[in-house]
Amino acid sequence: MAEITEQIDFIWKGKDKQGKVISGEIAAYSEAAGRAELRRQAIRIISIRKKPKPLFSKAKATIGTKDIAIFARQLATMLESGVPLVQSFDIIGKGHENPAMSELLLGVKADIEAGDTLAQALNKRPIYFDELFCNLVDAGEQAGILEGLLDKIATYKEKSESIKAKVKKALTYPIAVVVVAFVVTAVLLIFVVPVFKELFDSFGATLPAFTLWVMGLSDWMVAYWYYVVGGVIATVKTFSYFKKRSKKFNYFLDRLMLKIPIIGLILHKSAVARFARTLATMSAAGVPLVDALESVAGATGNIVYYTAVMQVRDDVATGERMQHSIARTKLFPHMAVQMLAIGEEAGSIDKMLDKVADFYEEEVDNLVDNLSSLMEPFIMVILGTLVGGLIVAMYLPIFKLGAVVG
Repeated sequence: MAEITEQIDFIWKGKDKQGKVISGEIAAYSEAAGRAELRRQAIRIISIRKKPKPLFSKAKATIGTKDIAIFARQLATMLESGVPLVQSFDIIGKGHENPAMSELLLGVKADIEAGDTLAQALNKRPIYFDELFCNLVDAGEQAGILEGLLDKIATYKEKSESIKAKVKKALTYPIAVVVVAFVVTAVLLIFVVPVFKELFDSFGATLPAFTLWVMGLSDWMVAYWYYVVGGVIATVKTFSYFKKRSKKFNYFLDRLMLKIPIIGLILHKSAVARFARTLATMSAAGVPLVDALESVAGATGNIVYYTAVMQVRDDVATGERMQHSIARTKLFPHMAVQMLAIGEEAGSIDKMLDKVADFYEEEVDNLVDNLSSLMEPFIMVILGTLVGGLIVAMYLPIFKLGAVVG
């Protein structure tokens, strides 16, 4: 399936039915699509080209996962209220504050009016609507329960975004502390310590070893700061390169992250919560278990869990019970495995997994709050040690000089 992202503006020149030369602009997903639309308007094309972008232009509005989650909730509410599908898209699209989202929804509406099902129209835009979203919509349309499925999709998206935000907060906080500490230390070493060095040189006295070490570090930073900056940039770019291209590196990184105290626990519980929420949603939609597990694996957000869930899928495809296969991965908590077993026995996997997801989402929330509380003294200790250490190093000679004078 060709990936269609957003429409492109084209400038065209052509002749109408009377042979008169006319020109204008048209928005289309490709030049071929633009030509086809002009031919439908009985225009004989002379030339067509992309509209050049202005040198200074405002940043184009983007579509985020939050926008998709809000759209799913709005569409579910409108369909449940009895508003027809095409009219719902028209209302949501024209009333949306984000121009890019408005354009996307009106494009979907046009495809539905042209004869596509909602699932087919969404499938044309995979960059915004993932396979899980499209599969659930397709299942809802075929079963005649689109309103109910959209409500489940909206709930799933909202919960997923919530837990992603919590995990992001947990990971961002420590990184921010390290960055701030590094910047503050660099500023002191490059701009503040040299001023003290000039002052101490004028004394001509013997300096304490700690002060000499800090001054030596400052001299090195002043002389080779560009190596530090270059090293940081190179490290970030190298990390980004391997993160995007190396499956082995991602597996190593995700496994390492799972072993970090507190943060690893948050990532474990969030992966279990995502697994449970996604599988519950797909199970409620009637998606076959083997098909559902592939989408579930991608939703866990961790390649270690992805590999484990894909193995579970292979085991289930050969006839093994899911609870046994999941227990063998040694990644899922005993409570989650037992709840899943009860759900399999009672034929209510979706309800049990929803309860598992609720429990672990709350656990993640509590852990993130606890991490935030622990980070406050941690920040004070790090900044106090670095900044306080540099200040002590600079004032030691002054105290020593004062003692001599006294």
